Amino acid sequence: MTPSASELFDRLRNVINASTPVYETLDRYFDGHQHLKQLGLAIPPELERFTVIVNWPRVVGESRVDRLDMKGFRVGDDERTAEWAWGTWLDNCPAFDQSSYLDFEVFGRSFRVVDKDDDGNAVIETVSPIDITVHRDPVTGVIDAALRRYRDGDGMDYQRAVAWRMWLPDRTITIDADNMVVRSEPNESGIVPVVPAYRNPRTTIPIHKPWPRLRGTSAIADVIELTDACARDLTNAQVAQETHAVPQRGVLGATKGDFVDENGDPLTTWEAYFGRIWALKNKDAKTFEFSSSSMENFERMVELYARLVSGVTGLPPNYFGLAADDAASADAIRSREAKLVKSIERDQRTLGVQAVETMRLVALMEGDDTKAERLNDAEALWHDPGTPTVAQRADAVTKLYATSDPNGRPLMPRVMAWEELGWGPAKIARAEQLLRDEEEAQMDLLMKPEVADAGDYGGTGGAGIGDTGVTRPAQPQQPSGEVPASTVATVRRQ
Repeated sequence: MTPSASELFDRLRNVINASTPVYETLDRYFDGHQHLKQLGLAIPPELERFTVIVNWPRVVGESRVDRLDMKGFRVGDDERTAEWAWGTWLDNCPAFDQSSYLDFEVFGRSFRVVDKDDDGNAVIETVSPIDITVHRDPVTGVIDAALRRYRDGDGMDYQRAVAWRMWLPDRTITIDADNMVVRSEPNESGIVPVVPAYRNPRTTIPIHKPWPRLRGTSAIADVIELTDACARDLTNAQVAQETHAVPQRGVLGATKGDFVDENGDPLTTWEAYFGRIWALKNKDAKTFEFSSSSMENFERMVELYARLVSGVTGLPPNYFGLAADDAASADAIRSREAKLVKSIERDQRTLGVQAVETMRLVALMEGDDTKAERLNDAEALWHDPGTPTVAQRADAVTKLYATSDPNGRPLMPRVMAWEELGWGPAKIARAEQLLRDEEEAQMDLLMKPEVADAGDYGGTGGAGIGDTGVTRPAQPQQPSGEVPASTVATVRRQ
């Protein structure tokens, strides 16, 4: 039995509210604001100021997002539709706005919503996973409902919903903060206009996950425990610096009043603690000193955790402050980043499908079914996620372009060579236009008419075809039967 709209609203609202602690935990770790109690440190509250957090989750998340750069769409051989899709995408999702990709990496999922503005134009909006969720038909797997929460982020109760919007295949419902329907509009497209993307999804949600059972895997999930372990090590190192790294002094047979300066005035606590010379009034008091401890064990543990994080994430060790051997060649750089690059390419495919499906919804919103059908064959284009090695790439592409097939044609077409260099559609179109302009300029120069000699047409000393305004003297008469050389003239090619 298909659940009613009210049942779907209650179910999805409960999912959004219950998933807030999950997102809050990921948020705190990404921002480096996890609580001390989450670290499991058995230290008194007065030592909380010694806590040190190495924000590796942010390093992992931002390093992955930095390699997610979209450069256009390809729609078969339909360049016009591809240009429309890319232009519309940039108008709604500027290249500098990486919030959706950051949500995808940190929370393991991202959502894009296609709606209409007041003028009836289709617009694309990125919505945080904290405030939106979808429901799938358990039999077909098709999204049959979506719910979005609107919050006042500047208010004191920033988690409280001020409104809700629910999308169904046949209508869109707006609900106020008191869960009362205030507006219901027909959904002309017949599709729930919400496009989710999940990072590394499983065939089914793992059965060990408690409710709410959320799809997708956060890229920082595997780093959290190692970050906590490193934070414990560094916090212990901070405490050890105060208690073990500096030689500690001890006094036997002395009282507080015995700590005086050379004038006999009592020393303050800090002066007594850091003082190099002590003058004790009690002649029977004895002082001694403990040897300091080495801090190398803390350093070795931090390096161990950093190498573990590097292995889990695929990021090179130097991302975590380790002195790695410098890659001597482009091949060495590629080899060091192989795991990371393959993981980013998988994310690109998932986000690319989301981008194409979003543009199909835009076409349907605009009532262009033909364009929407053409976008079924579309694909998103991305820049190479690997570290740029321009020399190696240019050398490989040049060799492929210079190699000819049996018919004498380049093995790789020119446009494809540009694509292999990482150029986007806009840059390729500009390069083609510049080449056309150069070819036309050269053709005009070759076809420019030369100045004909005056004696060629009439022999009166006037200018002939292609007159430049310069009068030349008439050529002398030649013997009968001979053709003067000056009668050969260049005629403009039509």
